[in-house]
Amino acid sequence: MEMTTRFPLLLLICSLCTAQLQTESDNRIIPLGGETEAVRREPTNTADQPQGCKQDIHAVLREMSASLAQQRVEMRHLQRENEAQAAKLTKLELQTTELEKQKTELELQKTKLEKQQTELELQTTELEKQKTEVDKLKQELQAQTAELISIKARTNVTENQVEVLKRDGEVKQVAFSASLFASGQGHIGPFNTHTPLVYRHVVTNIGNAYNPNTGFFIAPVRGAYHFEFHIHGGGHASHPSGAVLVKNGENIFIAYEHQPSYSVSPSNGVTLLLEVGDVVFMHQWANTRIYDSQNHHTTFSGHLIFTM
Repeated sequence: MEMTTRFPLLLLICSLCTAQLQTESDNRIIPLGGETEAVRREPTNTADQPQGCKQDIHAVLREMSASLAQQRVEMRHLQRENEAQAAKLTKLELQTTELEKQKTELELQKTKLEKQQTELELQTTELEKQKTEVDKLKQELQAQTAELISIKARTNVTENQVEVLKRDGEVKQVAFSASLFASGQGHIGPFNTHTPLVYRHVVTNIGNAYNPNTGFFIAPVRGAYHFEFHIHGGGHASHPSGAVLVKNGENIFIAYEHQPSYSVSPSNGVTLLLEVGDVVFMHQWANTRIYDSQNHHTTFSGHLIFTM
């Protein structure tokens, strides 16, 4: 800025000197009367003025040269500072780029960790679900184990009854009739699996072939037997009413009915050829409800038609 200001000043000084010299040169044309005096004084004025102008120009030039040298020093200093600042800026840009790269990597790692956490939560949920299923299976297994123990005990009782009947010899007259509850009222079920029904209120048991403790009828003689069974239940949206007659573990005939309201009373009957020791009993069908009361709605009956 200082050098830029001094150049116009130098030009101004030069212009002024040139203008002054031109003026003096023009003043040489004077009237004849005063020519001798004017000519006599001109050399003195003309010699003095250009010399003073030249001295001023040299002084300005020296001052400008010194200012330029100082400005060159300042420019070199500023250039070095600019280079240092540029190096710092480049370094900062590299550091910024590195930080952004690290930030991106951290975000990727964060996303990966969140994904792993989600997977772990899903696995935990699945393990809890499996644990619940395992607990349910354990409960079912315990129930089945208890049922097997009960069936084994009943089988032992049945075998003992068969032996007793064999010792007693042939029985020519056999008939029984029983209802489900000996007292009280209510529903039985629903159960997840078929469940033996034990008809405890015995009205008739000629020949003692029916056992009210196990619900089993054991044929004392070879012959044709007729059985009837009647089921009662209240209407229910999810649970029907039904039972099946079983011979030696084989389902024979079923009585089954389902309606969402009012009561149902399915029934059935069958005639079977039984050998000595054949076992006939009733199974409550899975997921059903059966009702009985002091009025004896649900019954199981059978009798020997003839021996063979």
